[in-house]
Amino acid sequence: MRFIEAFSSLVAVATLAQGQLTRINDFPGTPTRLQMWAAVPPKSFQGPHPIVVAVHHCQGSAQGYAGNTRYVQLGQQNGFIVIYPNSKSGGGCFDVASQATLTHNGGGDSQTIANMVKYAIEKLGGDGSRVFSAGTSSGAMMSNVLAGVYPDVFKAVSVYSGVPAGCFAVQGATATQDPPGWANNCANGQLIKTAQQWGDQVRNMYPGYNGTRPRMQIFHGTADNTLRYPNYNEQLKQWSNVLGLSNPRNSTNTPKSGWTRSIYGEGNEKTAPLVGYSANGVGHSVPQQEAMDLAFFGITN
Repeated sequence: MRFIEAFSSLVAVATLAQGQLTRINDFPGTPTRLQMWAAVPPKSFQGPHPIVVAVHHCQGSAQGYAGNTRYVQLGQQNGFIVIYPNSKSGGGCFDVASQATLTHNGGGDSQTIANMVKYAIEKLGGDGSRVFSAGTSSGAMMSNVLAGVYPDVFKAVSVYSGVPAGCFAVQGATATQDPPGWANNCANGQLIKTAQQWGDQVRNMYPGYNGTRPRMQIFHGTADNTLRYPNYNEQLKQWSNVLGLSNPRNSTNTPKSGWTRSIYGEGNEKTAPLVGYSANGVGHSVPQQEAMDLAFFGITN
């Protein structure tokens, strides 16, 4: 049996080694039937490999998001595995509303994605000490949730035009409903809490956890009419509280004209625990900055 399992793993790696995004058919999709798509780096890169989970937006798909981002190509060039989860919902959104997905090992979409990471570690040569997530819109919301619910799995997260972890919580929402719950007050930037309240919401996702928390990089456009701009400040309030940070260092027109960068804690934009980017005049959503993501994750310089 062990020989068969080992052989199957080798076949999976060999199939994926061509640098093409491939559906992982033997991933069971539990507990919520999400599809797992992945690409592994060439054999010239010795493992174990970093893992980047790239989470798509509503009305999106794993294949579509892979085509609109450069993580697969960059994984081939820099030696990391990329996982693209594929939503099960008709509208392509991920469940960031149910108590199940907002609870560690609670049985929601967040646990299915964490299980994809486990699969990549066990069968694709992934490095469990270097696991990261990036996402846009619904994928940004899920990436924030992953940072809160699975801080033991993810080391750093980059979110594009999202909302705070738990902001979309809907009473009575279930992990199986389609579409997932939608919270208008959060989407419209009307759900305002103190930093302590937001931080407590994260801590309650994994009661008793006292380990290291993921580093966070947050992008948001001031002209976002889908997940409105006040959500940017609410995210910064949340993660600055979780990470025990205050008094950011702000730089205008950085890294682009009209953008303002805020660095919390020691270090620079690549190494600090929390970095925010406010993009003046940008709508929904902020274009992906893959090179910045990889530098923030420590995969590249």
